[in-house]
Amino acid sequence: MAARLEASPPAREILDLRQLSARDLEPLLEEETAVWREELDWDFEKSADLVRRFVDLRALNGCALIERGVVTGYVYYVLEENKGLIGDLYVRQAARTPAREDWLLEAALDQIAALPQPVRIECQLMMLGPGHDQGAPYAAWRSSFERNFMRIDLRKAALGAGRPRRPIHIERWADHYQDAAAQLIAEAYRGHIDSRINDQYRSAAGARRFLYNIVQYPGCGAFHRPASFAAFEADSGYLCGISLASLVAADCGHITQLCVSDAVRGAGAGYELLRRSLTVLRSAGCSFASLTVTAANRSAVALYERVGFETTRRFPAFVWEGLGGAKPRAVL
Repeated sequence: MAARLEASPPAREILDLRQLSARDLEPLLEEETAVWREELDWDFEKSADLVRRFVDLRALNGCALIERGVVTGYVYYVLEENKGLIGDLYVRQAARTPAREDWLLEAALDQIAALPQPVRIECQLMMLGPGHDQGAPYAAWRSSFERNFMRIDLRKAALGAGRPRRPIHIERWADHYQDAAAQLIAEAYRGHIDSRINDQYRSAAGARRFLYNIVQYPGCGAFHRPASFAAFEADSGYLCGISLASLVAADCGHITQLCVSDAVRGAGAGYELLRRSLTVLRSAGCSFASLTVTAANRSAVALYERVGFETTRRFPAFVWEGLGGAKPRAVL
């Protein structure tokens, strides 16, 4: 009897992550961890461990791109109420093209669009390559914003003490400042472009969740309390600014949030808060620090450049509005 030939794997298929194990993704995650370290000075290992854990629990929403039996890329997302967050998307460097990234994006968006209720979807993907303006999935529902990844060499930065033009008092961050900081963020970002990118900035309750995530989860590194500060108006005692920092690697810090109130904007409070965070990061052994900022936020970009940050990477932030149900309505 002739031996039965096994069918060759399909040239390309998209599979739900629940059909895979962490072992299937391991080569991809190992490469992604190395790329984050090489290109961003970022230790991605804790984030990769979370992916491994939830994939093996069959509890991670998302898809994987399989080409001739090899996992070429993956994407995952989380859902909270009427909002989806695309947490990561990565395609092997040797195979990375806008088309492959868009296949994964579209597969994730298809899953979310099948939900019964309309949802808002946000994503900020630092590893996403250029070339997604033409033919992007669900483009009619999408808004796009350019973001800068900026980096400073702390070994060369001057970080001279500033002289705020309004009297302020600066203290180390403490958890009991969280409610006041949430209110500060909601007020400072009212009508700001960043509140279009991240809707948690639009309310004190949302900002409180944002702050909780910064402190508790490794998405922006391990929260570094000694390099995080709060500023208060000297005459009223009101919280007027915060600078929060994390460690994304043993030798690299990250500014996760810098925010000041309208009352002290332009008076040097932001510079002094940032300077103190960077000074502590340097004393903790960091050679570099990074942050992300919306390119259209020119005043913030100018401040960071004045301190010594340089833009080393540009990446898109996408927002889709109104996806959900069998057939989303087109945006007019």
